[in-house]
Amino acid sequence: MATYNKRGYKAPKPEEENEFEQDPIDAISEKDSTTAGVFNSLDEGASRTEEWVAKNQKGIFIFIGVIAVAALGYLGYNKFVAEPKENTAAEDMFQAQQHFQQAADATDAKVSDSLYALSLKGAEGKLGFIKIAEDYSGTDAGNIANYNAGIALLNTKKYKEAIDYLEKFKSDDLILAAIAKGAIGDAYSQLNQPKEALDFYVKASELNKNDVTTPRFLMKAGQTALVLKQNADALKYFTEIKEKYEMAPESQNIDAMIGLAQ
Repeated sequence: MATYNKRGYKAPKPEEENEFEQDPIDAISEKDSTTAGVFNSLDEGASRTEEWVAKNQKGIFIFIGVIAVAALGYLGYNKFVAEPKENTAAEDMFQAQQHFQQAADATDAKVSDSLYALSLKGAEGKLGFIKIAEDYSGTDAGNIANYNAGIALLNTKKYKEAIDYLEKFKSDDLILAAIAKGAIGDAYSQLNQPKEALDFYVKASELNKNDVTTPRFLMKAGQTALVLKQNADALKYFTEIKEKYEMAPESQNIDAMIGLAQ
């Protein structure tokens, strides 16, 4: 028997087709709900942050205050302490430096020693290198005073004191630093301590390879190595002068020195 559909009747879709369908309005509602949840989470996080800041506000301000005071203190120290200190040290240094230069230029040994003494102790109301190095420690002037004091003491045969001051000297100028190392070597050599002298001559020769200080301290290293009967080392130092620094004054008699080392 035939079956007829009533007018306007539609057969329902299979459940499998309806299972994944979603009303557009419901989808929008869910999206709004998710977004709202995110903003709610942010609001809750912000609230917790505000609560923490409010609770720890005193400590935060103290921390910021400490940092600010430290920064201002550093700037103030440079402006009102370090800079004036450098200026005062430079004024005293000028007089000591004049005596030092006059001593270096003097042809009479007694006059030279007297002038070196003035540069070390001071004169005419100005400080000498020793007091400048002590009173202005940590400044550029104090550092240079260590070098000048060391050289002045070396020239007045106060070798141990010279070593003390020269070892305190630090410089970014590699040539000046090499000369200071070599001067320590000279002081040890005068104290009849050739092993220590050789060590500093080698350091001086290696500190900054150049045509002035390197051959000079290689020669001293070679000569000291001969005294210590370290002929192989002496030969190495002399050979380096011959091969790399043929224009240096030290190369003039280098073949004879090489002959001694062989």
